[in-house]
Amino acid sequence: MNRINQKLKEDKKLLSIYFTAGYPEIDDTVSIIQKLELSGVVDMIEIGLPFSDPLADGPTIQASSTAALKNGMTTEKLFKQLKDIRPFVRIPLIIMGYFNPVLQYGVEAFCKKCQEIGIDGLIIPDLPVDVYDEHYKATFEKYGLINVFLITPQTSDRRIRYIDSISTGFIYMVSSASTTGAQSGFGSTQTDYFERIANMNLKNPQIVGFGISNNDTFTQATRYAKGAIIGSAFIKHLTNNGANSIDDFVSRILNL
Repeated sequence: MNRINQKLKEDKKLLSIYFTAGYPEIDDTVSIIQKLELSGVVDMIEIGLPFSDPLADGPTIQASSTAALKNGMTTEKLFKQLKDIRPFVRIPLIIMGYFNPVLQYGVEAFCKKCQEIGIDGLIIPDLPVDVYDEHYKATFEKYGLINVFLITPQTSDRRIRYIDSISTGFIYMVSSASTTGAQSGFGSTQTDYFERIANMNLKNPQIVGFGISNNDTFTQATRYAKGAIIGSAFIKHLTNNGANSIDDFVSRILNL
């Protein structure tokens, strides 16, 4: 069974952490992953593959992508960094990035390399679900990769049910229609959206992303969903502290 599916079966609310590969420094990638694993409270890690035109990302993640690219991060560099990661890291690893670098590498070659190094899933925000279903689903499944789709408050019930029908892991529930970024709390519009999705009784669990930055927002989001993803707030932590004090950061999120 895929490690993502194993994790989703656990009787707990899940914490997923996103960071940009090659940031703050080019060789920080593996160290950050290992420290997140060793914290004992992080359930999944999303490794951002930096791209020059990250349309869905807020300013914090955009800046980290720009810095990582300047540091020399590439798809091939990331694969080389991760090639020996699995003896040390057991939790699910997901690569999140845009479709252009995957196409440039070759979709099948990319998926094959992911399988070889122990990647469990991909999140590709600009890969339309119908294009994936028609052209790439068989390739992803051939290499044991779960493809995670995003929904927003504007996504129709019909499309959500279509996404749910072809998904095999979790659905990434974007908390708002804006770009990524930390928030201090969620308003009634967002909680109404969380309730709406919860009441659809989808077969795949949902994990909330965008705007999770502290224990309050984590608790609000996971009241309705299986887990939550923290990205921008963690990137800010890395900006200020480098790859240090990671235990302190994740402990504050869970109020430990």
